[in-house]
Amino acid sequence: METVLTSLDSSKPSNNNIGAPASNGCVSTVQDSHHHPMAAPDATLGRHLARRLVQIGIEDVFSVPGDFNLTLLDHLIAEPGLKNIGCCNELNAGYAADGYARARGVGACVVTFTVGGLSVLNAIAGAYSENLPVICIVGGPNTNDYGTNRILHHTIGLPDFSQEFRCFQTAIVNNLEDAHEQIDRAISTALKESKPVYISISCNLPGIPHPTFTRDPIPFALSPRLSNKRGLDAAVDAAAAFLNKSVKPVMIGGPKLRVAKACSAFVELADACGYAMAVMPSAKGIVPEHHPHFIGTYWGAVGTPFCGEIVESADAYIFAGPIFNDYSSVGYSLLLKKEKAIIVQPDRVVIGNGPAFGCVLMKDFLQELAKKVKKNTTAFENYKRIYVPEGVPVKSEPKEPLRVNVLLQHIQKMLSGETAVIAETGDSWFNCQKLKLPEGCGYEFQMQYGSIGWSVGATLGYAQSVPKKRVIACIGDGSFQVTAQDVSTMIRCEQKSIIFLINNGGYTIEVEIHDGPYNVIKNWNYTGLVDAICNGEGNCWTTKVYCEEELISAIETANGEKKDCLCFIEVIVHKDDTSKELLEWGSRVSSANSRPPNPQ
Repeated sequence: METVLTSLDSSKPSNNNIGAPASNGCVSTVQDSHHHPMAAPDATLGRHLARRLVQIGIEDVFSVPGDFNLTLLDHLIAEPGLKNIGCCNELNAGYAADGYARARGVGACVVTFTVGGLSVLNAIAGAYSENLPVICIVGGPNTNDYGTNRILHHTIGLPDFSQEFRCFQTAIVNNLEDAHEQIDRAISTALKESKPVYISISCNLPGIPHPTFTRDPIPFALSPRLSNKRGLDAAVDAAAAFLNKSVKPVMIGGPKLRVAKACSAFVELADACGYAMAVMPSAKGIVPEHHPHFIGTYWGAVGTPFCGEIVESADAYIFAGPIFNDYSSVGYSLLLKKEKAIIVQPDRVVIGNGPAFGCVLMKDFLQELAKKVKKNTTAFENYKRIYVPEGVPVKSEPKEPLRVNVLLQHIQKMLSGETAVIAETGDSWFNCQKLKLPEGCGYEFQMQYGSIGWSVGATLGYAQSVPKKRVIACIGDGSFQVTAQDVSTMIRCEQKSIIFLINNGGYTIEVEIHDGPYNVIKNWNYTGLVDAICNGEGNCWTTKVYCEEELISAIETANGEKKDCLCFIEVIVHKDDTSKELLEWGSRVSSANSRPPNPQ
């Protein structure tokens, strides 16, 4: 986790008696606060943090209360521009902050010490891997307990209660004198690096007035990052020369376009150069699919038909913000050559086998390159010559069991600029990649980390962040069983998402990698569970569908009579109903996983 590691600035009490309070008057931060009569009653650490969150665009924090964070929560919810969204568990609170950050640019969660901090850790690791600025705020121990050698509750029972701190790099706020500086440094780090940060605030500090926390704090601001001008010019000249001598160059957008805030610059380059434009699977939704030169998802053997052939036959390709891992490379089977590639990272450009240019921001590089690159539509013209329109699923017989490809055909018709798609880890990755996104339609999935269950919390957070969009979530039954509880929070927040629960009886993606009895799960009555969670309190509608006729009726109801409800549609499909892409991808990933050890 990226942030600033600060030193603990509190004195250590000498009284180590078990169960006895420190008696040497060591907590100077608390005592000193009484010597500041000029501090306004609401000029407190808790309110300062709340105002900072509002200033950077956060309107909702996702929390699970615990005794160490209760006072802090009092001060956060007292801020008029901030709403507390209570979650059922810390993992989902973290996933919700992840989903919120995808739409809003930054998210926050609040948990308690150790039991909460370690529970949220998996979600925060996912946010780190996906380059999302999530601010994880933890209510920490009383300032008197640091360095006392006491055993605290919520720990593993050792006098050293730093286990949680060792999992994170932390900003530990246990004094008031420099708390504002530590908070601002941590928030700045999150926004500049697009990584999560962890802020621990001692439970006895949030409500104490202090003059460093003015009622109207100095507005939060970040110094802009700048490219090295000479490095930028050299990188652009080298890249333009590389591309302008090629015959059929292409361009591919990657997930770090979002981190670099370079999506518009990428489109500027596409408009200027005329290259065939593709997107890596983890960047779907970042690159506009309505662009006239868009040819689909480049995902090797499992990508959009004809896209891989055009990319891999090109004599030059520019990748903007790529992440190449075993999943995105389909078990390391992409047919790319380094000497043909320009790799543009958020602050670095590498051309072929070299040279490399550092301190060059992606946004600046793409914008300047657009001014020097020659128009070349050869690859796109080749694509148009070989392209054959995709077929449509075979028409279902009356009352025929529903197939997933038929389901996706109907989801496609639901999409507009006022919708967003959340795709859970599993076969929904492959099925939802085939959706053609209209202008303005959001799309999110967690490809790098791939934690099953992510989508429930992410749907909660994303929908809370963009209330004017209707979120359509495709979630497998195995994943749903991990994090189902926070459907409760969606109902309580009056969200209107549509959840398609795809019930095929197991972990289908893992079946295709390596099958075994552990991939079969206990079937639940999912609609019955959601009805029980709703319990007659809130606006929620559920239904099961077994065939296309029932699906059509359910979608009509969800978009009509129940358009203001959370709609939960359980789709019953065959256990072996998988996309052809998953079959191909699973066998290749299985092969990569089963490589024998290299000879020693």
